[in-house]
Amino acid sequence: MPSRGSRPEDGAGLSSTDNSTPHKEELSSKIKEQKIVVDELSNLKKNRKVYRQQQNSNIFFLADRTEMLSESKNILDELKKEYQEIENSEKTKIKK
Repeated sequence: MPSRGSRPEDGAGLSSTDNSTPHKEELSSKIKEQKIVVDELSNLKKNRKVYRQQQNSNIFFLADRTEMLSESKNILDELKKEYQEIENSEKTKIKK
């Protein structure tokens, strides 16, 4: 399973507004995807196998479930942090 796989969006948490930047909307979409990846990995049975897709190809390699889960959580945290920084910068622009 790729760590940044294309999954259906769950629509929870983040909403985009009309005045949002394209980068902010893209981040919001990536955050939703990453939340689903983390949730799917969290709910897997211990004996299930997880595969990582090699970047820019259709080749998959066996990966450790716990490593994939922790990596996916780290990616999600980074995306949320970046999204929050954008929101904070937009708020400071509005105040000025």
